[in-house]
Amino acid sequence: MKPTIDESHKMKTITESLDQAVKKGYTENFKLAGKWLATEEKDILYKPEDITITTFFRFEGMSDPEDNSILYLIEASDGKKGTLIDAYGAYADAKLSDFIRQVEDIQKDKSA
Repeated sequence: MKPTIDESHKMKTITESLDQAVKKGYTENFKLAGKWLATEEKDILYKPEDITITTFFRFEGMSDPEDNSILYLIEASDGKKGTLIDAYGAYADAKLSDFIRQVEDIQKDKSA
């Protein structure tokens, strides 16, 4: 059974969500490296088919559209689990958005 974010915990900020994710074992900080997803040290590269997005959260800035962000919780085929943050809307990273669109296994954990 996949660990889920505590459903009794309503997440109001991205920081709270990251803290909960780390407690559930999502400790890697994934980043885009060229056309691949990489660990923070860029020692492992992943293709879209190598990852599962187990859930995601959108955050909207109160007054500034630049504050709109999305947090992805990711599990890689080698068992690594971590997070990836991007803006969404007009400020989204186009290369990262292209990568995410190629990921076939995107889930939304309804209990999160």
